[in-house]
Amino acid sequence: MRRFAPAFTGVLFLTLLVSAAPRPQGQAQVPPVIDHIHLGVPDQAKAVEWYQKFFDGKPMTEGPDRLMFGDTRLNFLRNADGKPSTGTGLDHIGFSVANLDAKMKEFEAAGIKIVTPARDVEGLFRLAFIEDPWGTRIEVVQDPDKLGLHHVHLRTPDVDAAIAWYKAKFGGETAKLKNRIDGLRYSGVWLLFQRGDSTPTEGRAIDHIGWRTTNLEIKARELKSQGVRFTTEPTPLRLAGGANITYSYLEGPAGVRIELVQR
Repeated sequence: MRRFAPAFTGVLFLTLLVSAAPRPQGQAQVPPVIDHIHLGVPDQAKAVEWYQKFFDGKPMTEGPDRLMFGDTRLNFLRNADGKPSTGTGLDHIGFSVANLDAKMKEFEAAGIKIVTPARDVEGLFRLAFIEDPWGTRIEVVQDPDKLGLHHVHLRTPDVDAAIAWYKAKFGGETAKLKNRIDGLRYSGVWLLFQRGDSTPTEGRAIDHIGWRTTNLEIKARELKSQGVRFTTEPTPLRLAGGANITYSYLEGPAGVRIELVQR
């Protein structure tokens, strides 16, 4: 676990909130929540400012190194030597906007790198790809059904096996976005999967994802019994905003670094 400057102490993780409590028969099940996405950047304050400006992230008291998007945090880990996310197990993240063409003009005026210009995809939606100043690949879509933080897109050689693995370990509803893209649906945000070779995520622009658990020791024992390899045992940490958490890291399919967090 890296140590950061006190002003930005924190762990960088995307957390999918999973409720393990049993539900009465007949009661509708509320999907788990994607709670955190963790990006590596050389300057956390500038990254917070950038995502707040272009994607309307909301500051939070938990720490100055993170923003809130609906129910989901986007946190920033200090990494001066990060490499782009493209081609890793966590290839890109997606945001949905009401007017993609207007947003693309805003990006162009600001000198943001346009990877793929806006285009219509039949049966899906209008979309484009950009890259933030620190190498995170971002898909910007115009999906009126879900504005704001939209999805996390994984690359894996075996989509079916990866979906089954994540669902078995951390929940989620198996579904297809617009009946086109395989994924797991969570409350507000999709976890999508694309077939392809990938490189490990640690140290890259999208460093890792993580799931929140109410009891890290029990969850770790459960996953270890299923053959999951942990790279960091449960460790306590005090965040910059004063909150206490316990975290650990494990290995996911296709080189995806995963964090478990109890808070």
